[in-house]
Amino acid sequence: MNRLPRISCPQAIRLYSSHAGPGKKTCLYDLHVKHGGKIVNFSGFEMPVQYKDLSIKDSTIHTRKHVSIFDVSHMLQTEITGADHVAFLESLTTADVTGLKPNTGALSVFTNEKGGIKDDLILTKTDKDFVYMVTNAGCIEKDLPYLQENAAKWRSNGKDVNVTVLDQRGLIAVQGPEAVSLLKEGAEIDLDSLYFMNSTIGSVFGVPDCRITRCGYTGEDGFEISIPIAQTGAVVEQMLASSKANVKLAGLGARDALRVEAGLCLYGSDINESTTPVEAAIAFVVAKRRRQTLGFPGAEKIVEQLEKKNWAKRRVGFVAKSGRSPREHLPIVNPLDKAAVGFITSGVPSPNLGYNVAVGYVDKIDSKVGTKLLVDFGKKVSEITVAKMPFVPTKYYTPPKK
Repeated sequence: MNRLPRISCPQAIRLYSSHAGPGKKTCLYDLHVKHGGKIVNFSGFEMPVQYKDLSIKDSTIHTRKHVSIFDVSHMLQTEITGADHVAFLESLTTADVTGLKPNTGALSVFTNEKGGIKDDLILTKTDKDFVYMVTNAGCIEKDLPYLQENAAKWRSNGKDVNVTVLDQRGLIAVQGPEAVSLLKEGAEIDLDSLYFMNSTIGSVFGVPDCRITRCGYTGEDGFEISIPIAQTGAVVEQMLASSKANVKLAGLGARDALRVEAGLCLYGSDINESTTPVEAAIAFVVAKRRRQTLGFPGAEKIVEQLEKKNWAKRRVGFVAKSGRSPREHLPIVNPLDKAAVGFITSGVPSPNLGYNVAVGYVDKIDSKVGTKLLVDFGKKVSEITVAKMPFVPTKYYTPPKK
């Protein structure tokens, strides 16, 4: 969801952190230092890129085999309340908030008037007549004023809507196949009926009033847990002491590799204000009902792209089983005449697959799976093949098929 450091090169990590001054600290900063976190500045926050006990490669593999804890407390948590909060959110996002069942959520986007993506977000419709929303740390300075200014306009027109920042809550992501075993040890909720994108309130390792949402940014089964800020560190320490799961802390490096393997978008790299959800291959964020009702910025352009299939560029996945790993901003060229047909937006050597995977945009004619293209590194080129995403199959916990 925001730009992360490259994972395979220690020099890249050093360069990444050296260009920024001291940042804000999350409620888990001292815990990161205590456990040997290598701190870098990310979206204005001092965050761990990795820990001393595992390399980024090994941390990525560990998450897919066991369970890892990520600090995501730097992200913006808000509550949208008031009698008109549903209509308000539907005026800004592509979500069918009306149609969401209580305590279920959806991935959605803020759009601009041209259909571009201002930010991606997860919103959850609660059973207490408000929406809980999480947006990107790197977009706080534009997202929060955008919400507040639009809410003020609605109130000036006699509507009832309020935006409350949950700045007294930490947020962690618990990801991997042993995540459920870990939470069953210390969470007083029914995890068996808490499916992907469902949310509930409960006690976690003795701390009440935690919001547990079954979701994440790795492609694995897992949870994001919003915890009162004073108790967040204690909850993480209890999780690390678990006897029921093989738990490790993980940083930004592993998080980036995991999300690329899962084919997930990173805001500022894979999606931005010049890419529409259709071009970004995430048209599913435009809910079916909203394609009919419209009412969000850029709706007409997005629906026209959906109906006429008239987009010029498309986000696709690539595999490169030899050569260097493709990196963001590198040009993609046609093998026949070396004409530019696109560009890379994200790329990593996949720790779990053993070869390079990448994401980028290409002309529509070149977006078919199996198409052979070249990445232009400057002095040399390397072959890539358009491939299906996700590269690593997702393992979301969904209801059994009837």
